[in-house]
Amino acid sequence: MNNPYKNASAISLFIRFTLIFLVVVTIIRLISAMVFKGGFDGMVDEYFADGKWKIFVRNQAAFSLFYGAFMTGYYKFFKAKEKR
Repeated sequence: MNNPYKNASAISLFIRFTLIFLVVVTIIRLISAMVFKGGFDGMVDEYFADGKWKIFVRNQAAFSLFYGAFMTGYYKFFKAKEKR
């Protein structure tokens, strides 16, 4: 099986995984807050009122960077060594 990540640079993989995770998880969190917290106003109160947006952005960035680093390491260093 051809591994499309094998020849990609680690930086490009890190950026790709980080940005995809950031966008997808942010959208999921915002939609779930709209559904479970009472609409748009509930979502705003949950994540963006009274300076909560800083915590929201920091958490999203931290988890995205961790995910990007983990997946880059997995695909670049572990997955690439399987079945050469």
